[in-house]
Amino acid sequence: MTTPRTGIEGVRAGNLGRILRRVHVSGAASRATLTAELGLNRSTIADLVGELVELGFVRESAPGPERRVGRPSPVVATSPEVIAIAVNPEVDALEIAAVRLDRGIPHRVRLEMDHLLAPEETARLVREQLDRWRDTESPGAIVAGIGVAVPGLVRGADGVVRTAPHLGWTDVPLRTLIAEATGLPVVVANDASLGILAEHRFGAARDIDDVVYLNGGASGIGGGLIVQGMAVGGAGGYAGEFGQNRPGIVADSDRRAPGGVLEDEVSRARLLDVLGMTAADDPALAAALAASSAPAVAAETARQRRILATALANAVNVLNPSVIVLGGFLATLAELDLPAFTDAVADQAMPANAEGLDVRVASLAADRLLIGAAEAAFEPLLEDPAGAVRVPADTPAR
Repeated sequence: MTTPRTGIEGVRAGNLGRILRRVHVSGAASRATLTAELGLNRSTIADLVGELVELGFVRESAPGPERRVGRPSPVVATSPEVIAIAVNPEVDALEIAAVRLDRGIPHRVRLEMDHLLAPEETARLVREQLDRWRDTESPGAIVAGIGVAVPGLVRGADGVVRTAPHLGWTDVPLRTLIAEATGLPVVVANDASLGILAEHRFGAARDIDDVVYLNGGASGIGGGLIVQGMAVGGAGGYAGEFGQNRPGIVADSDRRAPGGVLEDEVSRARLLDVLGMTAADDPALAAALAASSAPAVAAETARQRRILATALANAVNVLNPSVIVLGGFLATLAELDLPAFTDAVADQAMPANAEGLDVRVASLAADRLLIGAAEAAFEPLLEDPAGAVRVPADTPAR
């Protein structure tokens, strides 16, 4: 949480945030580069960087050996001691990671589940894992907060999970539960919304103004939208639920009753079933599909690719994106033959809407949701570094 600043104090807080956000998003930069890019004078940059160093959010180092005219300018980079805790509950596992400001992930665990996670259990497991890291792995770190990527509809104002049907959650005050368990600031959001945040800021959709993003996970299919460079949440923050669209039947050989929603037909569970597997993460699923020569596997992947292409063509007609980004098992399906899949989408869309359309896989791969969740947790720090809550990693959880 941050307290709004006004006047000179507000200007200073904003400039501190601009510097920290610059080195966070675009990487290390010299003081001279920051002076040129941010339009501030050298003494102001030096003063602001000094405060960020004192706060523990950035470090300065000597410049490289290349020869330049004038005095060498120190290089400013984010501190590896600043982390956010990223959490992704799913129907088959709970993934928890420590993510640094430079997007490095020094610690992560995947807790496999043989039952559906309860909200209280999720909060307890997050607290227990955080305590382990505090004791052993990151005793000197500063924890900015916790970001949680949930496969369901989340009310942004209070972090209440309105519904996560595959987890069996309805109107769950998840933000409150985890905050009370850990004593840390918590942000809870839809997983696909956080996935597109990460891919737009750092990945396959970077510098792209009009993007449709679909994420395929164990709980189904979610989505996110970037329109004219801005994330679109809708009136209640629930936009992007492509998995609940009804694409219809695309071939008689599908032999399914019309009216099913997309995530029922394009399904990770169906892929696992035809492979004879009970569980697998995305890399294991991709490897199994690539290694299989079974006709049933080929038929199922072809069926799912056809239906997904139709659903995406509908999105192209409505939203006219320049790029579609696919994550999770949807990326695996598309990558079986990405050019052919892109053509299948374009062939079913209006020609003008599909001009120049590019279908890409999420370049952050398995890290996309964790990085997106961490970004949400880092945001108050990036807005107001001096005013944000700073919790040392060795502070005991509640």
